[in-house]
Amino acid sequence: MKQVHVSASREYDILIGSGLIKNAGGLIKNVSSARKCLIVSDDNVYPVYGEAVLSRLTGSGMTVFSHVVPHGESSKNADCYFSILEKLAVLNFTRSDCVIALCGGVVGDLAGFAAATYMRGIDIIQMPTTLLAAVDASVGGKTAINLKQGKNLVGCFCQPKAVIIDTDTLSSLPEKEYLNGCAEIIKYGMIADSELLKSIMSSPVKDNYEDIIFRCVDIKRGFVENDEHDTGCRMLLNFGHTLGHAFEKLSSYTLPHGFAVAIGMAYITRSAYRQGLCGKDTSDTLTNALDKYRLPRFIDYPAEDIARAALIDKKADGSLINLIVPTMPGKCEIKKIPSSELSNWVKAGEAND
Repeated sequence: MKQVHVSASREYDILIGSGLIKNAGGLIKNVSSARKCLIVSDDNVYPVYGEAVLSRLTGSGMTVFSHVVPHGESSKNADCYFSILEKLAVLNFTRSDCVIALCGGVVGDLAGFAAATYMRGIDIIQMPTTLLAAVDASVGGKTAINLKQGKNLVGCFCQPKAVIIDTDTLSSLPEKEYLNGCAEIIKYGMIADSELLKSIMSSPVKDNYEDIIFRCVDIKRGFVENDEHDTGCRMLLNFGHTLGHAFEKLSSYTLPHGFAVAIGMAYITRSAYRQGLCGKDTSDTLTNALDKYRLPRFIDYPAEDIARAALIDKKADGSLINLIVPTMPGKCEIKKIPSSELSNWVKAGEAND
């Protein structure tokens, strides 16, 4: 088992290894004195892992309940959020109790936001079961739900009590969900670790889950500790996300998050290369990684529509928008551009090299 310690407004550990669900009762008792907990999951994951987690927690002396939402991005809405709050209230949960998010990033965001706001905050423990959630969404304390106008527009920062990543759960991932997570791993390589990129090009991610997840969450730990509330260096983690969130919105959230981020990274990198902000080697490095993991690099939406959708995102700042632009493999920078120029950036990234 590997462990990463995060020193943010709340200190916590990220545990990464095989068979952790079997030890869930002891692991959670080590970090929480809660006597009651609510497992929040979705209708794909709970039938596979829910009862196993519930039985381990019950065996450790906790009173355990469950709440299952429909799978998919559409569940990150106000109705599902309030359904969790009402469940907690009906069950008489107090501030000394906790919520466990057992699923991917959608449930992690949703359950985290409910825990952060119920009685002004109760503990949330993240137990991600997807690669994308393991390497990114479960770590760092961002919680949110969507509005029809855009993604993650209502939320707050709430660091978890712990993150428990059982790598055995990743063996049952559908291929599309595996590739979805690989996009975020490529993002980490592009922004902070060119050696990670070389590693996943020489050997598939699935052959080395524990080490790769450890490297990604350790990179994120550094950004979170230095900029917990995402106003400075942590924004580098948004590489590909400014346009990616726009693609998700334009697709009515039928495009998976990782696929959208992949296209967003490709557009920004091609545009940066054409503007002389990075070399062709940088563009080629990203292209080769995305192609190896069968991730998309193009999408068929008008540049003006993409720009319009992106400007609703949180990364916009008045008349400016923050873009994360690669300068070389393993290094990106934050570039503020006038919002009026975003459609030109998109157009420059549309065509193949």
